[in-house]
This record gives sequence, structure tokens and C-alpha cells, in this order.
Amino acid sequence: MQLVPGSQIGAYVLQSLLGSGAFGVVWLARHAGNGARVAIKVLHPQAAVSRESVERFQREAWALSQLQSAHVARMYEFLTDPSFGMALVMEYIEGELLSDVFKRARFPVEDAIGLGIGILSGVSEMHQFGIIHRDIKPENIILRPDSAGWHAVIFDFNLSRVKNPSGGVSALTAMHAAIGTVPYMAPEQLLDARRVVESSDVYSVGTILYHAVSGTLPFDTKESLREKLHQEARPLTTGRSDNVAKDFEHIVAKALRRRPSDRYEKAKDMLGELTGLASRAAAAGTKR
Repeated sequence: MQLVPGSQIGAYVLQSLLGSGAFGVVWLARHAGNGARVAIKVLHPQAAVSRESVERFQREAWALSQLQSAHVARMYEFLTDPSFGMALVMEYIEGELLSDVFKRARFPVEDAIGLGIGILSGVSEMHQFGIIHRDIKPENIILRPDSAGWHAVIFDFNLSRVKNPSGGVSALTAMHAAIGTVPYMAPEQLLDARRVVESSDVYSVGTILYHAVSGTLPFDTKESLREKLHQEARPLTTGRSDNVAKDFEHIVAKALRRRPSDRYEKAKDMLGELTGLASRAAAAGTKR
């Protein structure tokens, strides 16, 4: 059966298509009983017959079920509908994709610090549960409005590498396969997705913050793939000479080091430095 507005999956009635990817589609839906809005992700029929795609989908559900961060989309229910197959019922997040924001604006350093703190807060919790996202990029981050303006929320765990409840690590990725989105992938991830470590996600966050402030990517030429494997990223230039901006440049540069051992080992380490920098930025603003 084809999904259309009005189709019902479990207790949820589909309203409008939110997006479509290689593995599935995401719909806005309402609970037939209480009217609550949710996002429902359903596997494409062609993906549903692939064992690997099904296992990826189940892995995404397990990963989301572990997380309670305000910076990660929450899962409400994982179900199998007799007509439409497996579906992942998630929190519906109102807001704007970071990728759309990037199309029209750059971030001041102070806003980029806040963006980094939000993303890293979510990434740090993932890492605590043995989850490496492997596809941290602007298209997978929504800026949700709140009393402070907005905060970042990460979604889409389809490419994540997860330590499963029995203690093993998922092994769905073929050896030497590169999985992710090239401009935001760490060098080691370009060579083999199984080589990713926590600092691989840190690299992706560093790329986002570089892009947020500069409007460009650390590697943005036709030779970017080769350069990323063999050279260090171009230094970020904020155009400012104050200590807050210079410290921010240093933090981003460390996140983008070519060798994983030269980066922040864990997301929480980079989060700690950005949080401290946010406090110093606030103090500097007060003095002005």
C-alpha cells in the first residue's frame, strides 16, 4: 500500500510528507486519540526487503531509545504495522534546519559557541551509550525555538555505529566502505567507516562550527578529498582579534586535526572548553 495523507500507522494518522531519503520517508502525523503531533519514519518498500536496511532501522530505534537529551530527537514508539511495515515514531521538532540557515547567514562567534555547546551536548550523551553518529551535518540538525532564542537538536541515526545491549558493536558496514557526508566526514572515515571513533564525530562538529562562522568549508576545492587525507585544514579566520574569537579559532582548529589522536579525544572535552569560553564571552560582554 502507498502512504498518503490520511493513511494510519498504528494509532497515528499521516498528515504531510516531511522528507525522504535513501532508506525511508518521514511524515508529520497526529495521534488519532489525543491529537499529539509526531514524526513517523517508515522504511521504503525496497529497503524493507534488505536485511541490512532493516537492521539499520532497528539499530536507529535502539539508539534513540537510550537518549534523553534535549539536544537529540526523542523516540516515542517503534512498531510494525501490518500494511506499511516497521515505523519509528519520534518527537516532532518545530524549527529550521541548520542547513537552511547556512544558506542565508553566518553566525557571530558567540552564537557559534552556543551552537557548538548544543550539538556537543547531544553528541556527548550518544557517546556515553556507545553510539557514534557518523553523519553529523547541518541537514541533520534542527534549530528549535526556545526562551533563549533557539537550541540545536540532532536527528537521523541511520548511519550510526552502535554498541548493542549485549556489548558487541554493530558490523553492518562492509570493510573499507566510506559512510557519511564527505564535506563533514573525518579523514579516517573517508577510508573506512569502521575506523570511526568518538573524535570522528568531534571532527564533524568542528566542520559545522567552521562553516557557521566563515560561510565556507575547511576543504572546499575539487581536490578536497585528497587534501583532507594528507593535509591539515585551513585555519579558521573569524576576522576578530579579541581573546574570545582567538580561543574559538583554536578550539575549532583542534577539532579539525587530521589525526584523531591530535583532536579532542571525547566530545565532552570539546564541550568543556566551549562552555568555559561561553562564560568568558558573557563576562566580556558584561564589561563592555
